Amino acid sequence: MAAKIKNNQRKDMANAIRALSIDAIDKAKSGHPGMPLGMSDIAQVLWADYLKHNPKNPNWFNRDRFVLSNGHGSMLLYSLLHLTGYNLNIDEIKNFRQLHSKTPGHPESHLTEGVETTTGPLGQGLANAVGMAIAEKTLASQFNKPDNIIVDHNTYVFTGDGCLMEGISHEVCSLAGTLSLNKLIVFYDDNKISIDGNIEGWFTDDTARRFESYNWNVIKNVNGHSTEEISSAIDKAVSSKDKPTLICCRTKIGYGSPNKEGKESSHGSPLGEQETKLTKEKIGWDYEAFEIPKHIYDAWNNIKEGSNLENNWNDKFSKYKKEFPAEASEFERRINSDLPNDWLDSSQKFIKSCNDNEESIATRKASQNSIEAYAKILPEMIGGSADLGASNLTMWSGSKDIKTFNDGNYVNYGVREFGMSAIMNGISAHSGFIPYGGTFLTFADYSKNAVRMCAIMGLKNIFVFTHDSIGLGEDGPTHQAIEQINSLRDMPNNTVIRPCDSLETAMAWKYAIENKEGPTCLILSRQNCDFQKRTSEQIVKVTKGGYILKDSKNFDIIIIATGSEVGIVMQAASDLEKKGINVRVISMLSTEIFDRQEDNYKESVLPSNFDNKLAVEAGSTSFWHKYVGSSGDIIGINSFGESAPGDKLLDYFGFSAKNVVERAEKLLGK
Repeated sequence: MAAKIKNNQRKDMANAIRALSIDAIDKAKSGHPGMPLGMSDIAQVLWADYLKHNPKNPNWFNRDRFVLSNGHGSMLLYSLLHLTGYNLNIDEIKNFRQLHSKTPGHPESHLTEGVETTTGPLGQGLANAVGMAIAEKTLASQFNKPDNIIVDHNTYVFTGDGCLMEGISHEVCSLAGTLSLNKLIVFYDDNKISIDGNIEGWFTDDTARRFESYNWNVIKNVNGHSTEEISSAIDKAVSSKDKPTLICCRTKIGYGSPNKEGKESSHGSPLGEQETKLTKEKIGWDYEAFEIPKHIYDAWNNIKEGSNLENNWNDKFSKYKKEFPAEASEFERRINSDLPNDWLDSSQKFIKSCNDNEESIATRKASQNSIEAYAKILPEMIGGSADLGASNLTMWSGSKDIKTFNDGNYVNYGVREFGMSAIMNGISAHSGFIPYGGTFLTFADYSKNAVRMCAIMGLKNIFVFTHDSIGLGEDGPTHQAIEQINSLRDMPNNTVIRPCDSLETAMAWKYAIENKEGPTCLILSRQNCDFQKRTSEQIVKVTKGGYILKDSKNFDIIIIATGSEVGIVMQAASDLEKKGINVRVISMLSTEIFDRQEDNYKESVLPSNFDNKLAVEAGSTSFWHKYVGSSGDIIGINSFGESAPGDKLLDYFGFSAKNVVERAEKLLGK
């Protein structure tokens, strides 16, 4: 294909990216022209000669994935999508960075067809790409047959100095080399400039040697403005059999701008009318703003080629389907994110067994039991932990690490909480898997921006956060979560569930597996939790996020609790009733799910005109005011913890039946 494109035509194709980018940025009066101007030649070679994709079906499964990790250069990607034939017309290009456009300031996968993942926070796109490469390799090992290869695509990444400065790049690239992700190919835009100027004052790493130490194939000193050198580098990269590849491209930021080329002034501000005019003159672009001649559109158009690629793959899959009908059916189910036909019956059977067993165990152990039950039904579950598997209990009897086993389903992420979470986003975005990964709740702070990106994209991920409070004990305040759970609850489109026993944990996992709207954070205890007996009607109402666990006909007080504190509150309720005080106890395992219920249900559980409400949770108190109102009370913790056995700490900080009784009586004026 490369031989069919003449060099002068390549120049025009690359300059079309440049012209559209600077025109859109100028019109918006904001944006980042430096990277699109500098990386257009690389983009032209990759997209015209190598990238397998179909503009008319952006979700074709076996497409190559392209990730713009340096997402501030979004106009480069939008230009490529427009020119190659995606559903992104010129009016959307003109509408760059405007309200409700398909061309937001940074690429957003849920808004724009052809955008594989939402990028912007530097380093996370690169991490997502590692996840995509893990998904490709693992899915290939599970479904490919010697003469029937149906999973076979590359993951290409554009990244810059900023991404490689971020610590997450170390986390994920180190793991990528260890896992031999040879279909991961990263273009490093080595232009020596970031927002504050020449990077020599703050980034002098020997990047090539750094990646060689990660077990990467490194191609050095590629002229990022030379078609021949770029093509040669990609040829070497795609032939790698056992290592990911870093292509170090020397480029000029703001390429073609007479007064801003090679300078930080081109990074994050429009060129301006005069400089845009001068830039177009210098690169030889003699067209009006947003004007692309037909012969350049024709050169870029990938619709026919993309359709042919997909049709050829469809023929391959038809052959595969005839020879391996069971595997083909399972493959289709998984890439379409459908659950098995027996999912409902099997999951309900497990939930019933949890109710029958009445085990008083830590919810982290109940979580492991749930994984054991559900993973046997769902081979698409791919787990992992940030070097805390023995504590998070994320492993089950069928866990096999993907490095050792061809049919692996578990990633040993190492001590890489942020990297793990962002990699999970890439696995989910790729399709074919339901990722889950564990760490301590206090280290959710390391993971949080990746969880946030997951929520923005609406990806199905299950974040397992154990050791959820001061109840973890002796490790002390550095490991004891206080404010973390409420910060996760405050995140839009994120569902947080803190179950109180084995039954609620099983149902929390079921919800997380079925949730297609965004991530689910499971908040789990280290300490044992008392099993709570329920009626069949109450079990159904667990799915509503908050429900009446214990009731009195004429209750004097409503006590709300979550997690391990539910058992304490139930004991306190019994003690209060011995004193003639009638109590309603609400288990509020998920405020997000509860808040989504109809008003009449919420009012039946937590009547707004009732004043005597007490919330009990071993975390910061600020979140609970909206549920207890100005007349209510909250037993929580607004300081850091201490180092001591967990049961001693819970008692010291007031999480005891005795203190709940006293606070309830005080609230009632007794």
